[in-house]
Formats: sequence, structure tokens, C-alpha cells
Amino acid sequence: MRALVMTAPGGAENSEIREIAEPRPGAGQVSVAVTYAGLNFVDVMARRGDAGYVPAWPYLPGKEVAGTVRAIGEGVAGLAVGDRVVAAPVGGGLAEVVVAEAALTVPVPPGVGLRQAGAVPLGLTTAMLLLTDAGRFTAGDTVLVHSASGGIGAAIARLVPVLGGGRLIGTVGRPEKAEEALKAGYDAVFPRGEALREAVLDALDGQGVDLLLDPLGTEALGLDLDVTAPGGRIVLFGNAGGGTIDALPPAGRLLAGNLTLTGFSHKGLAAGAPAKVARAIRRVLDLLADGRLDLPVTEIPGLAEVPAAHDLMAEGAGAGKHVVRVG
Repeated sequence: MRALVMTAPGGAENSEIREIAEPRPGAGQVSVAVTYAGLNFVDVMARRGDAGYVPAWPYLPGKEVAGTVRAIGEGVAGLAVGDRVVAAPVGGGLAEVVVAEAALTVPVPPGVGLRQAGAVPLGLTTAMLLLTDAGRFTAGDTVLVHSASGGIGAAIARLVPVLGGGRLIGTVGRPEKAEEALKAGYDAVFPRGEALREAVLDALDGQGVDLLLDPLGTEALGLDLDVTAPGGRIVLFGNAGGGTIDALPPAGRLLAGNLTLTGFSHKGLAAGAPAKVARAIRRVLDLLADGRLDLPVTEIPGLAEVPAAHDLMAEGAGAGKHVVRVG
């Protein structure tokens, strides 16, 4: 079968399409014939060699797929060969066939196309869990999202109205990306820079935000603490810049502001509480099926075009959610 293989840390020069053996499911697993696979920044972080993302080289990236069940391992119930499903594999999703845990493989309901479903198990589900589980979103909250023009940022913009509505503030790394975030549904978008704190507080009449979602490691944590309202929540869910993670603020800073600072990892939750992730996947699929949720996706025609798309993501030039047609 054909698969995208990352041979060593670096850029597109170390990504290639290879013919490799088709994986077979073990106990509690299924294999999925991939129709669409989602592209995510976590694969960019793996490609550049960030610590903790690649167990060994060469590496098979890809953590969300939509397709059909190809084979079933021992002890799996509730799934059958030929079922349309989404899955969240630990890797290898950018390939014609991938193995995933049955606990993280969910049937796709009628009315949901596999193209859009390819954005669900990691992208949309992460956005749902960030809001509802980690962030304890309440209707009417003001939410600030860093990297608002990316795939997770776009998904959050679609989910907030479905979950009761609230005010959405975004930040972007490049001024030219603000328009994309505004089109996605943000009420105001600001480029990150020296004047960001004042711009956010001015937009909110000095009131601060109720929920702040930050994929930038600790790079922007000082700002986050400054613009979060008393009683607000800050969720750190990545390290997109790949820099050193600094020490967290003293407890006194959190106590004085009545602030909650928490972390979120889809990978960690999938490993430690897969049922919680699966429930969120099902919830998102149900919202798509009944028409309450829609997420535009950009389709990439084949695996050979994925390295160039990863380049754009690495440069901060990509916008919105991308899926690749595999089979």
C-alpha cells in the first residue's frame, strides 16, 4: 500500500511516498481503508523533530481518518467490515490503510460525507473537548483563541454558536490572516505583537475574557494572564512554536485573579480515557448529521501534495481545515 513516510527530522525533503506492507489489526483493533485523512499541525511538529512526537524514524504521520472498516481484530464488537467510520489512530493515517483502536473508531451516521468526516476525530473533536471538557464553556462566554485562522481555530468558531453562542476574539501570527478568521466567525481578530494586550482589552472595554485557548506553549502565557477576567479559564493545548516551555506562574498569580490554568492533550486523553474522546466524536458527528454544525474543508487531491501543505502550515501560511483524498 501507499503511505506518506517521514524519514528524518526536517522539512518536505524528508517526506516521501512509499510502498509499505499493509498493517493488520491486533486484538481490540480494526484496520480502516482510508478515504480521507485530516491534516493537523501535530504532524508538522513531528516532522520538525519536536520532542515527544515521534517514537522512532522513519515515522508514519496522520492521526485522523475517515473510510471503511477493512478488517477486525479479536474481541471487537459493534463494528463490521464495510462500515463507514472515522478513527483516531496513534499515527499512520496518511496512508491507504491504517490500524486504529476500536475504542476510537466510530461509525459515521447517514447524511455525513466522508470528506467532512475526515476532519472530525482529531480536529473538530479537539475543539469540542477544549470548549466543553477542558474549558467549561458556558453560553455567553467571551472566548479568545490564539492561532484563530488555523484548523482548530476555525472549528471553535463553528462550535461556539452551536453550544449557545458567545463573543469570539482571535489572534493570528500574520496580519494578512485576520481576514480568514473573521470569515470563519470571529467577532474581532488581532495580530500578535506588542500592542495585543491593549487591543484585546480595548475591544472588551477592559472586561477581559472568560475562556482563553492557547496552542502556543507558554510563549503568550503572560498576555493570557493579563487579559483573562477574574474567574476565567486558560487552557494550554500545544506548543506550536516548538520553543522551550517556561515555568508556570506562581500560585499567587492564579489565586489573586481567581484563575484556572489547565492543560489539554488529545493524545493523552485518547490513551487514558478513550471513551471520553469517542463520546465527543459521536457528539460532533451527530451535530453534522442533523445540520446544526458545518465545517468547510479544503481538499488536497492526493498524498503526494501533503508535504507542500505541511510546508504552508509550518510557515503559518495555511488557513482553515485541510483533508487529503487518499482512496
